[in-house]
Amino acid sequence: MRSSNPVFSRRGFSRDNGYAGFNTAPQAGYAQGNPYAQNPYAQSPYAQPGVQYGTPPQAPATTDRMTMDDVVVRSAITLGTVAVGAVLAWALLPVTATSYGLAVGSAIVAFVLAMVQSFRRTPSPALILGYAAFEGVFLGVISEMYNSRWSGAPFQAVLGTMAVSAATLLVYKAGWIRVTARYARIGMAIAMAFLVVMAVNLLLVAFGVAEDGGLRSFGPLGALVGIVAILLGAFFLTLDFKQIEDGIAYGAPRNESWLAAFGLTMTLVWIYVEMLRLVAIFTNND
Repeated sequence: MRSSNPVFSRRGFSRDNGYAGFNTAPQAGYAQGNPYAQNPYAQSPYAQPGVQYGTPPQAPATTDRMTMDDVVVRSAITLGTVAVGAVLAWALLPVTATSYGLAVGSAIVAFVLAMVQSFRRTPSPALILGYAAFEGVFLGVISEMYNSRWSGAPFQAVLGTMAVSAATLLVYKAGWIRVTARYARIGMAIAMAFLVVMAVNLLLVAFGVAEDGGLRSFGPLGALVGIVAILLGAFFLTLDFKQIEDGIAYGAPRNESWLAAFGLTMTLVWIYVEMLRLVAIFTNND
């Protein structure tokens, strides 16, 4: 089953308010200058072209700027909403064709809400939490479906998602991955190519040209595609971490922490769904 996560259409901190994002150029901390120059909270040493990395400026103490605590709290609220929606859907909805239709409907609503938020200038907690709630219903139904056929698959998928997230954070904090403009462009190009291939595969399956799910089958090829999808999820996590780091360093407004939570939630949902399929494939091959 394909994820409804709109991870490939993500926006970072909104471009119109001058905060970090990977959908505009140049980017914060990259070679062309500082998009935070108009930020009243901070001035950047990146103002000189050609300077790529340096010590982030210390924004003046103020209660109106984003902090790591803000990001953690908003992320916990958003992910908690996803979890509550998933638990309720699992507990209250039996595995039937009706619940499957509800899962698809919830995924579509979540996608629409995510797209609306993605194109807004400012974050809307209502839209973000609405997305999280409907995504939770979707995850709860499909997790129950997978568990009914592959017992324990959702639990293993949760552990796998946590492992991928922790490993990505470790690699990022250790400096083994440097999130530069070139890195982001290459990764986005690969991600868009993956999305196009998956869309074509879906059409081929829908018209009966490809059998057993095509590239998304429960065989070795499907496993390989799932691994690629999870690696892309890890790539987007590094973009999320960079956006959060830049937003805090340059004194982004506190409400921008909702965008950080939104991006992290979309990425983690993406990784979980792909991990769920991968666990099912490996269990199916035992």
